[in-house]
Amino acid sequence: FPSNSTSEQRDSRIELRRSSFYSTIDLLPQLEHYASTLPHQQARSRPSLEVLRKAFDVNLLIKNILLSFWSQVRCMLNIWGVILFLRLSWITSQAGILLTWLIILISVTVTSVTALSISAIATNGRVISGGAYFMISRTLGPEIGGPIGVVFSFANALACALNTVGFAEVFGVVMVDSINDVRIVGVITVTVLLLISLAGMEWESKVILSLNNFSSFLILFFLVLLVSLSNYFVGTFIPPNIEKQAQGIFGYRTEIFLENLTPNWRGNEANFFQMFAIFFPSAIGILSGANISGDLKDPATAIPKGTLMAIFWTTISYLMISVTVASCVVRDASGNMTDILTGNLTDGCVGLGCKMGWNFTDCIQQKNCEYGLANNSKVLGQVSGFYYLITAGVFAASLSSALGFLVSAPKVFQCLCKDNLYPYIGFFAKGYGKNDEPLRAYVLCYIIAVAFILIAELNTIAALISNFFLCSYSLINFSCFHASITNSPGWRPSFHYYSKWTALFGAVISVVLMFLFTWWAALITFCIIFFLFGYINYNKPKVNWGSSVQAGTYNMALSYSVSLTGVEDHVKNFRPQCLVLTGPPNQRPALVDFVGSFTKHISLMICGDIIMEPERQTRPQDATDQLVKWMNKRKVRSFYTPFTAESLRTGARYLMQASGLGKLKPNTLVLGFKSNWRESSPESIEDYINTIYDTFDANFCLCILRMMDGLDISDQFDCEGLMTDDVSDNSNSDQIKTVFQNTQGKKSIDVYWIADDGGLTLLVPYLITRRKHWRNCKIRVFIVGDEQNMDEGRNEMIALLKRFRLHFSDVIVMTDSEKRPQDKNMTRFVDSVAPFRLHDEQQTGVTVQELRQREPWKISDKEFEAFKQKSERKVRLNEIIRRNSQHTALVLVSLPVPHSDCPSALYMAWLDTLTCGLHCPAVLIRGNQQNVLTFYCQ
Repeated sequence: FPSNSTSEQRDSRIELRRSSFYSTIDLLPQLEHYASTLPHQQARSRPSLEVLRKAFDVNLLIKNILLSFWSQVRCMLNIWGVILFLRLSWITSQAGILLTWLIILISVTVTSVTALSISAIATNGRVISGGAYFMISRTLGPEIGGPIGVVFSFANALACALNTVGFAEVFGVVMVDSINDVRIVGVITVTVLLLISLAGMEWESKVILSLNNFSSFLILFFLVLLVSLSNYFVGTFIPPNIEKQAQGIFGYRTEIFLENLTPNWRGNEANFFQMFAIFFPSAIGILSGANISGDLKDPATAIPKGTLMAIFWTTISYLMISVTVASCVVRDASGNMTDILTGNLTDGCVGLGCKMGWNFTDCIQQKNCEYGLANNSKVLGQVSGFYYLITAGVFAASLSSALGFLVSAPKVFQCLCKDNLYPYIGFFAKGYGKNDEPLRAYVLCYIIAVAFILIAELNTIAALISNFFLCSYSLINFSCFHASITNSPGWRPSFHYYSKWTALFGAVISVVLMFLFTWWAALITFCIIFFLFGYINYNKPKVNWGSSVQAGTYNMALSYSVSLTGVEDHVKNFRPQCLVLTGPPNQRPALVDFVGSFTKHISLMICGDIIMEPERQTRPQDATDQLVKWMNKRKVRSFYTPFTAESLRTGARYLMQASGLGKLKPNTLVLGFKSNWRESSPESIEDYINTIYDTFDANFCLCILRMMDGLDISDQFDCEGLMTDDVSDNSNSDQIKTVFQNTQGKKSIDVYWIADDGGLTLLVPYLITRRKHWRNCKIRVFIVGDEQNMDEGRNEMIALLKRFRLHFSDVIVMTDSEKRPQDKNMTRFVDSVAPFRLHDEQQTGVTVQELRQREPWKISDKEFEAFKQKSERKVRLNEIIRRNSQHTALVLVSLPVPHSDCPSALYMAWLDTLTCGLHCPAVLIRGNQQNVLTFYCQ
């Protein structure tokens, strides 16, 4: 029954926890029982021995029985609908008893399997308002739940229209003509039902139409239905009078049973699946218990018991009614009492009525019979003991079902609107009154119902409803199957009588029946679902329901990662899997965007954030979540890994060793250029250069990005704000646009392939040009050569690039790279390293060892002279780069590998010299001397 207040539920749970192992009345030892021994305390009484001996927990037993009974009543009310009273006899006349039973049994198979799936899902956690939509969306996720929420809400509105049209058919008021009479009565009826629903909402505690009395109102309908069906079965045993015989009713006859055993299709489109489509809406009531799950006190208990019992009893009733009516009534009768045969004159008599003493030949031949199974939809009333009790049953069935669907459709749609999965529907999420009734959704459902009532054709509406509900059943069963097969630890339904394979069977058979019933409607339904699915999948709403889709994604990722460990590496499958030392990613967006430009949808990217001890103390606790949100908002496909370490070198070394999983491990380290190296402490420079040394020692590839304006933007904003407020979902202030997000047009990417590193220097620019912002850029390759063999070297490089299938615009041979640099540039280089030199030859009375011991990071005069030629080459190469690539989109230069005896300050000066003076981003890049490109097929 509908739930009481939250406090009552809490009290009941507390009482249950206080109950002992033996009985819910026999309580556990509690302090309150001994409160009389404490000052200012009132003792809590424990039950006496007499109470314990005589008491039986009747209230709890009755409550559990009523819970399942209420769900069962709701299901049975919607299953015993207009199809039972107005179309079952006609379907039996068309399909025959055998095929009708087959239709009923297939329908029961689909609904029973779906009921098992519903029971499993409903008992896997608390089910609140929203019914089937809530269960599917929380099981399969918003991508599937959203579309089915729309379809299921629409299907419930159509079901309201179906039952209203059925009521209008038997109302019996003649005003204009049969079609318009149905429309007029139908619109008036659904309007009255809407007012009843709204009245129950507005005056819930003041008048009879309160929620509890509304439940009693439906139970009254249920009792009327039971009396009506009993009246029908009693009527089949009452010998028919002359008037009933003229209408083709002869009581139980073997001849009639045998005649009606086989099908007799009438009409151009009459066939098995058309009859099936018209009958199937009689089975849609199985979701009624789930639709009011929010109103049930214990849906996990009520829904399985009530739904399965409702299916069992209604199936028995459908089978019994179809066989009894087909054993008592012939297919065609005139209703004319003068057609009775006198004597034994049967010459020229046609039809089964001849054996019963009636001649219905004229109406059979002229095909204008008004009575019999095939012609009169009100046969059940004519067979029954009292006709108007059947009419009351039709009224009760149609009105209770229409009212039930009119209430459930808005509640399902309200739940969908509250989840905010689609735009422009939040208007219908607003609720009113104590029970949060969806007034606006009621009006929308009313409008949809009126639109389909105007069709005024029960068979047409029934076929459409079958399509939408079969779609719902298919997704419910698939939800259960998917949740089971993903082996998620969170899938623990207390209802165990289901199987993932029966759920899959139910999903498949539902889809098959959709296309067999009405293929065009099935196509339209799936097109709508795919459109709604695509919208949610593209927008990715910010909800986390722990769905089985998430569990399935985890399973697939884990399975593929494990299987990948058994695959040997191959040069054709090489991908630059990057560990990017970004620090907080939102403080270095250019570094993040640069790596994302050649790894997104291609390879692994990990943003490593090495946190030093002083920073760790001031870092917000939710910094990791905020930075991940920042990357998601920027659409960066990367992992974020914070790591606490004493220094950059230590953190980078541990990250290179521990990051990744199996084959999904980084093979390339990406750094930002240390642009402030001249002002930095010697220890900081040493730490940075040693990180580069460790990278090569770990056999990693290396990229160093230099932006002329610097990488770190934290000085442009409040650093603490970047870590908190600016990273929020609703803020755009931290989403700074970098050069890598701009369209580059037809600019060039210049690659200075100075050293053969295995091909990474060529692969990265190629991957960058696959991005839409860089698609029109041309790649120019610069190589070192001499004037004598310039053409030969150029042709060899062109041939190599073509065999690599890399698109390039030109190959340029640098023939003057061996020339000495200009004096002013060399002087600038010497001045830049002057603060880091020992100048030991100019000092007397002290040895180089003593100076080195005091300042180990500095460059001795001997070291400076030893590396002078290398320094001149770096300065000369920078002159060439500035001359040829001043206004290109991007420059990539082969990174020189440092010698073990090269001072760190000198190596840092080389890196600075190679990339200084440019107006575009520059990348120092070096592979690990292993091939990443090949022109072989195997």
